[in-house]
Amino acid sequence: MEREDRYSRYRWIIVVLLFLATMNNYANRISLSVVVSEIKGDLGLSDIQYSYVLSAFQFAYMFGMLLAGAFIDRVGTKLGYLVLIAGWSVSGAMHALSGSVFSLAFWRGCLGLTEAGNFPAAVKAVAEWFPVRERSFATALFNSGPHVAMVAGPPLIAAMTLRFGWKTALLILGLSGMLLVVFWPFLYRKPASGLVAEAASVLQNDGDSGYRWRDLLVYRETWAIMSIKFLTDAVWWFYIFWLPNYLNSQRGFDLKGIAIAVPVIYFIAVLLGIIGGWLPGWFMGRGWSALRARKTAMFLCAVCLPFTIFAVWAENVWVTIALVSLACGAHSGWSNNTFTLVSDCFPSKAVASVTGLGGFSGALGGFLISTFAVGHIVTWFGYTPIFIIMGLLHPLGMLCILLLVREKRCG
Repeated sequence: MEREDRYSRYRWIIVVLLFLATMNNYANRISLSVVVSEIKGDLGLSDIQYSYVLSAFQFAYMFGMLLAGAFIDRVGTKLGYLVLIAGWSVSGAMHALSGSVFSLAFWRGCLGLTEAGNFPAAVKAVAEWFPVRERSFATALFNSGPHVAMVAGPPLIAAMTLRFGWKTALLILGLSGMLLVVFWPFLYRKPASGLVAEAASVLQNDGDSGYRWRDLLVYRETWAIMSIKFLTDAVWWFYIFWLPNYLNSQRGFDLKGIAIAVPVIYFIAVLLGIIGGWLPGWFMGRGWSALRARKTAMFLCAVCLPFTIFAVWAENVWVTIALVSLACGAHSGWSNNTFTLVSDCFPSKAVASVTGLGGFSGALGGFLISTFAVGHIVTWFGYTPIFIIMGLLHPLGMLCILLLVREKRCG
C-alpha cells in the first residue's frame, strides 16, 4: 500500500516533467513563425522560400518520428528522452548561425529530426505510469505544454528579438532546454512493474522482444492512427506555421500585435484541450467503455472544425481570432485522445513505435498540405481555400476511426 501511495504521488511529478519538456520543444518549434517578419527583412525570404524552410523541418520531423519511436521503445523513455532533449536544444541554438536560406533550412531540419521524439516518449511515459481511465487527462496536462509555449512564448520571443535581435533570441531559447538535460536523469524513473495494468491489446504477440514496424502494420488500428494523424495534424501545423504570417499579411498585425493575439488564441486552446482530455474519464466514470468514451469526445471535437472555416471571411478580426481559438482548442482535445487511443489498443512496449508511425504519417500530411503547398496556394489563390480544407479534415478523420477501430479489440 505504501508503495502504491508513492507511485500515486510521483506520477504527477512525471506529468510535470513531460509538460516542461513538451513546452520547451514547442517554444523552439514556434520561434521561427514569431520572428519571421524580422527574418524576411534580414535574409530576404519570400513566402515560397519560407515554405521551403518549413518543409525542411517537416521532412526531417517526418522521418525522425519513425526513428525516434523505435529508438525509444528499444532504449527506454529515460535515456531516449534525454538524448532527444539535448539534440533539439543544440539544434535550436544553432539557428543563430544562419546567414542564408540554406543554413536556416539546415538547422531547421536538424530541429525537426530531434524534436520528433517528444510525443512518442511522452505518450509511452503516460502509458507506463497511468491507468486507462486517467491517460487522456494526463495526456491533456502534458500536451498543454505547446499551448502554454504559444501563450508565453510569442511575447517573450518578441521582446528578446526587439531587444537583442532574432539570432540572439533563438540562441537563448535553444540553450534553455539544457536545464532539462541536467535535471532529467535525477527526476525521471520508470514505475515498478505491476502497478499499472495494461489495456486490452490488439497484438497477438505480447512477449518481451518488442515489435518491428512490419509486426504493427498488419493491424487496422495502426492504420487508423496513421490515417487520422495524416489528415488532422495538417491543421495544427498550418496554425503553428502560418497564423502569424496570415495575421501580418492579411490582417495588418505587426510583431507586437501578433504577440498579443497568438497568446489569446492558445490560452483558449489550453482550456478547451484539457476539457477534451477530461471528458473520456468523466464518461467512463458513468459506466461507458473506454473506446466509446474516447470516440464520443473525439466526435465532439471534430464537429467544431467546420464552423472555423468562417474565420477567413469574418470582417471583425476578433471574430477570426475566436474561431481560430476554437479550431486550435478542438484539435488539442482531439489530439489528446488520439495519443491515448494508441495506449488503448497497444501495450506500453509498443506505444512509442505506434506513436512514431502515426507521427510519421502526420508529418507527411503536414508536409504535403500545410508547409510546402500552402506557400504556393497562398501566393496564387489566397488563404480562403486553405481555411476551407482545414475545416473539413477532422470530420474525415472521425470517419476513419468509425471504420477501423472496433470495441472488442481496444480499451
